[in-house]
Amino acid sequence: MHLPILRFCKTMELRNDPALIEAYKKAHAKGAAWPEITQGMKDVGILDMEIYLIGTKLFMIMDTVADFDHDKAMAELATKPRQSEWEAHMSQFQDASADASADQKWQLMERIYKMGE
Repeated sequence: MHLPILRFCKTMELRNDPALIEAYKKAHAKGAAWPEITQGMKDVGILDMEIYLIGTKLFMIMDTVADFDHDKAMAELATKPRQSEWEAHMSQFQDASADASADQKWQLMERIYKMGE
């Protein structure tokens, strides 16, 4: 039996610099993400997350608990240990203002098709 979940998809642009893109990939390699960041995501109800890359475009799939309130959870996540430090570190790779929050950088996408619906 599968538990009900919500899925959010987001996108963001990286800076068009092959060295920075490689460094971003290394920062997200298995075991490289800071444990406090992963724990903070779990604490706010994020069950799983994947990030994909093509060129400079990132695509995130975020699965959450069924009663997940996106805006509330993102605000809470921003207060978690080392989150602001992680965001500052990641900002060097992202084609966005360094002052932007993670929620401002990662743009929610609209689902326009689901097989069977």
